[in-house]
Amino acid sequence: MKGLLAVAWDIDGTLIDSEPLHHRALLAASTAHGVDLSGDPKDRFVGVHMNDVWTALQPLYPPSLSRERWQTAINRFYCEAASSLEPMPNARRVIETLSGLGVPQICVSNSGRAVVDANIARLGIAPFLAGAISLDDLTNGKPAPEGYLLAAQRLGVPAQAVLAVEDSGTGLAAARAAGLSTAGFVPDGGALPGADRQIRRLDELLDWFA
Repeated sequence: MKGLLAVAWDIDGTLIDSEPLHHRALLAASTAHGVDLSGDPKDRFVGVHMNDVWTALQPLYPPSLSRERWQTAINRFYCEAASSLEPMPNARRVIETLSGLGVPQICVSNSGRAVVDANIARLGIAPFLAGAISLDDLTNGKPAPEGYLLAAQRLGVPAQAVLAVEDSGTGLAAARAAGLSTAGFVPDGGALPGADRQIRRLDELLDWFA
């Protein structure tokens, strides 16, 4: 891929194996408010905007539970266990290497600020980033393009020269709508339709910036 000048990273499932903890945090917060979701498929809400998760589950919760209290409870459970998270293979090395090459990088996430900060701290990548955009910074999260448009603006790079690295169709749709180049991260060897390129390992993209 030619003409690339910067990278915009998704976090959950791309840089860090966080989906199991997201699931446990949702279960714990729900149990604390009298709702047992243990029988639900673990992937029921993978890649789903938290506003949509709330809409789906709100009828099950006590009427007194607000959206804000619910999200705060989830974030608390998640952040308390963030030290147990496993980075994806080569994630930190790739980001550090790109930084050494002078490639500006930013993270774009559908998670709230507390979770984004916990993930970045666990990865140890803050010194190599130009910043991180969370759902709290946006009016509309992925699949809307707002986050990636803001990322290109903050990087000071034309959108088409920014490589978005995503592991979900939702994130890929957001990046494409914003006009970014895209790499679909499919470590299991599957496919992410619509991505400009598919990668199984994060270090594959280093060749595009060498």
